[in-house]
Parts: sequence; C-alpha cells; structure tokens
Amino acid sequence: MRKVQHNDLMAKYENPIEHTCDVCEGQSWISKGGTCPEGLCPEAWKTMQEFVEALARGEGNFYDGWMKDPYSAMISCNDGFRPVSFYIETIE
Repeated sequence: MRKVQHNDLMAKYENPIEHTCDVCEGQSWISKGGTCPEGLCPEAWKTMQEFVEALARGEGNFYDGWMKDPYSAMISCNDGFRPVSFYIETIE
C-alpha cells in the first residue's frame, strides 16, 4: 500500500546496513487458508499473521469498527525506519 523512509531517524539512530526491505509499492500477495504467501517478508508476516488468519476464518470487525470494510485491516511492518503499510482484505 505505502512505503516510507524516515531518513532523520536513520541518520540519528541506525547503524548503516547494506540490505533493507525488498517490498515495492504496488506489490500484492494472496494468502490461501491464512498461510504466509510465498515471497512476503517474514517480519512483515509476523505483524499481519493474526489478522490474515482471522480473516481466513471469516472473522472481522477488528477493534469494534476500526475499518470501513469490517473484513479488512491496515497493518504496518515493524521496521520503524522504513515502515511498509499493508492493506489486508478478503477476496473471493
């Protein structure tokens, strides 16, 4: 959905690293039965797994009406320097 980079925080707190996130805006993945889609970052999966599994079971309405579509969620990965926001929804 969206990827941002906080250069000021990186300069102040992060040690230089060679390889960072490979996710690009516009990419999409499909989880079948609530399993991690092939090619999805394992760390991103950790942050969304609970929501994907719940949606796969037909559950929704997280946090009592958080999302306009109750069978969706907006989840961000746990990289505070380069967070990626993922829109998760059920599809037929």
